[in-house]
Parts: sequence; structure tokens; C-alpha cells
Amino acid sequence: MADYYFDSSALVKRYISETGSTWVCGLFDPGLKHEAFIAAITPVEIVAAITRRARGKTIAQVDALAACTQLRADLQTGYQVVELTDALLTRAMSLAETYALRGYDAVQLAAARAVNTLCVENHLPPLIFVSADGELNTVAAGIGIAIENPNDHV
Repeated sequence: MADYYFDSSALVKRYISETGSTWVCGLFDPGLKHEAFIAAITPVEIVAAITRRARGKTIAQVDALAACTQLRADLQTGYQVVELTDALLTRAMSLAETYALRGYDAVQLAAARAVNTLCVENHLPPLIFVSADGELNTVAAGIGIAIENPNDHV
């Protein structure tokens, strides 16, 4: 049992087949009893990514619809959603400024950092940050968050 934080680049692999999808999907095996954390913006980013892929004809429209429907169902029980508070957004701005991160990447990292802090404060194992974004993973590792890149799991 572990706590995972999924950014959009990793979680989209649960809904669209690409490198790392099998590994990401395996983390959701109910027998493993992992907790999956996401930021409140993550579903929006995933729907946007799926829809853009369908419009670009790299996935079928029917597959995009099914993926978005499954995401909405999974949101009901499958994720611990980190809400975007003023304090979290202020930390995200600081991360963006310090590490020259893209806006939503800074929000993702601030949310993961907040969950990781709660884990550590409550004597739980540290969070594992799951992202397919190499730059973001470098920053996360640099601030002391354990990382996994699903693209490393072929």
C-alpha cells in the first residue's frame, strides 16, 4: 500500500493507451490498496488532452467519449482530490517563480507537496509523485519528493 500523486501527464495513461499505461493501470489494482491523489484541475486537463487527441484523429471519437465517461465515473470514488486553496495557489506561484515551471505544473507540484507534507507529519510513508514530465520530475526530486515516471515502465 502506497500513496501516489498523479499529475495529468501520468493519469491520462489510465484512459488512453500509450507508453506506461499498463504500469499506471496496475497501480489501481484494488488488491494493492493504494491511495491516488490528484489536483482538482487534473480532470479538466485530462478531458482536454483526450478531446484534442480525438480532434487530431490520433484516437477514435468513440474511444475519447468512453475515456471521458470512465474518468467521470472514477472521480466519484477513485481519487482523493486536492482542492485549490488560496494557500496552495500561493505556493504554486512561488514554485513557478523559483523553478520557471509552467502554470499548471506548478499547481500540480504544489498539490503534491502539500499531500507529501501531510504524509510525513502523520508518520506515513512519503508520497510518490507520478509524472511523465521529465522537467517536472527533476524539480520534484530536487525538493525531496519521490518520483516515478510511467514512461520508464514499458
